[in-house]
Amino acid sequence: MQYIYFTKGTCSSQITFDIEGDVVTNVRFKGGCNGNLQGISKLVEGKTVDEIEATLKGIRCGFKSTSCPDQLATAVREAKNKANA
Repeated sequence: MQYIYFTKGTCSSQITFDIEGDVVTNVRFKGGCNGNLQGISKLVEGKTVDEIEATLKGIRCGFKSTSCPDQLATAVREAKNKANA
């Protein structure tokens, strides 16, 4: 299932990814720091929601209370919860 998440408080405005069961693939960010976000996308490819959340949740960008990685962790958890509802 493809999921679209609109970020809050980051330079990127949207994250799109596929989630099948608990596994996340095809992560794409709209906006933000292109090179870094491509790297994050490759690093999380095929990982579970729990793995992504454990690795990325709570990362901050400068003085912001969130970051693109933190928003990805939020997005994958939200997608999993909605799929299980």
